[in-house]
Amino acid sequence: YRRYLEAGRLGFQRCSGCGKAVFYPRLMCPACGGADLGWETSSGRGTVYATTAVYRRDAEPYNVVLVDLEEDFRMMSRVEGAPADGVEIGMRVMFRVDREDDEPVPVFAPEGDFVET
Repeated sequence: YRRYLEAGRLGFQRCSGCGKAVFYPRLMCPACGGADLGWETSSGRGTVYATTAVYRRDAEPYNVVLVDLEEDFRMMSRVEGAPADGVEIGMRVMFRVDREDDEPVPVFAPEGDFVET
């Protein structure tokens, strides 16, 4: 997973036994218990399933989202480039990798704002 992020991509696993997409990375498929999980690259396109705004006393608020990816898995992240309270359920988003303290961080941007880096 980390190697995918370092390359600016979103990696996920798919079970060769039942075909189910698996995310977060695991040793066994949570759907069928199979151990033959292969890696694939996500398109990065998704839809916000749920969102909340987190307000902090001495800092700007931020959002936390659950995103349903086109490959049929869900992940938690945040949407950059939108106000914390401006992210809506059903919003189309696109995956990207930001860097924080020289570490890759998976985030999303509103689909219309996406600029490939």
